[in-house]
Amino acid sequence: MQSQSKSSTEIVDSELRGRLVGVGHPLLDISCEVDRKMVMKYNLRMNDTIMAEERHKPIYSELKSRKNVKYIAGGSTLNTMRVAQWMIRSQGATSFIGCIGNDSCAKKLISCAKKDGVDTYFQVEKDTSTGKCACLIVDKERSLVTDLQAARKYRLEHLKQPKIIPVWSKAKIIYISGFMLNGNLETVMYLAKHCSQTEFCMNLSAPFLMVVPHLQNAVKRVLPYIDILFGNEVEAKAFGLMMGYKTDNITEIAASASSEKSARKTERSKTVIFTKGAECTIVAKDGNAERYQVPTLDYKKIVDTNGAGDAFVGGFLSQLIEGYPTEICVKAGHFAAQTIIQTSGTDLSHNNQSYFPKNATLLQDPKAELNIKRGK
Repeated sequence: MQSQSKSSTEIVDSELRGRLVGVGHPLLDISCEVDRKMVMKYNLRMNDTIMAEERHKPIYSELKSRKNVKYIAGGSTLNTMRVAQWMIRSQGATSFIGCIGNDSCAKKLISCAKKDGVDTYFQVEKDTSTGKCACLIVDKERSLVTDLQAARKYRLEHLKQPKIIPVWSKAKIIYISGFMLNGNLETVMYLAKHCSQTEFCMNLSAPFLMVVPHLQNAVKRVLPYIDILFGNEVEAKAFGLMMGYKTDNITEIAASASSEKSARKTERSKTVIFTKGAECTIVAKDGNAERYQVPTLDYKKIVDTNGAGDAFVGGFLSQLIEGYPTEICVKAGHFAAQTIIQTSGTDLSHNNQSYFPKNATLLQDPKAELNIKRGK
């Protein structure tokens, strides 16, 4: 099962087609604004992500019964691909590989991804439900409850299929979230070792990946193959502790991480990018770190913070794929993250703004010519 997408607001550029590929856990985000009583009912915490237990299972049907519920193609990696596609606005620039079930949630997920312009290549598990994520939004904060289901069952055999190999082998950038290390390490390592001519990027995703012993080992195994490592402040500190850096200063952690040895066949610098919310973004390369300030955003404009980190990566990669320098990529990341937090959930389907990389201004005409969009 696979979806190919076309959008009337996108520009065709054959040079960009299939250049950015995400491999990860596809989830149907079931997003809804709720009251704190519902959060307390399921013993949840705001600004937290947990894996669903049996006691959380009714939460999905409860959200579906609400009038203001939204269905969004989600999962960390797919969110990043959707944002990158929205920023690039070139047909087929982004692709996503993962595993879904054969059910109504899968149909909704495919439809949402297609609407957002992301080409999808799914392994289908007929006897397992599609993964889903309950997104409870309260006063601009969110609590996420994830039920991976089929998403965890992605198999390396699918990646090796003749029709799938060209999808990832011809990519300029391959992006995964750290969540893929939990149950799909074999797939991650295969990609890492077989994409020597490709920028291989990973997000640390969650602190527990640097705490649980067998997941710590997984992070350390893939680290030498990573060209660009993303993370937020909390994840960065957990990473530094795991690596034994003996500091909780994330600028120093980023600098040390960027100096880690590479196992890549072609010599290249490792880039480490850590975000500190509304304060700044730290970018380190070859042991040297720089700080980029985040533009000020009126707090009243924030709708909810769900997906801000995924959006930052999507914005960053959308400009990296077109060859822009780090400063422009970071600005694009900030722009994408601030756009998302002014949006309910991570729904960009009705946002027709276009991004102008050179000075981060908006072109109101989404059909602007490609050479204008690139700032030439």
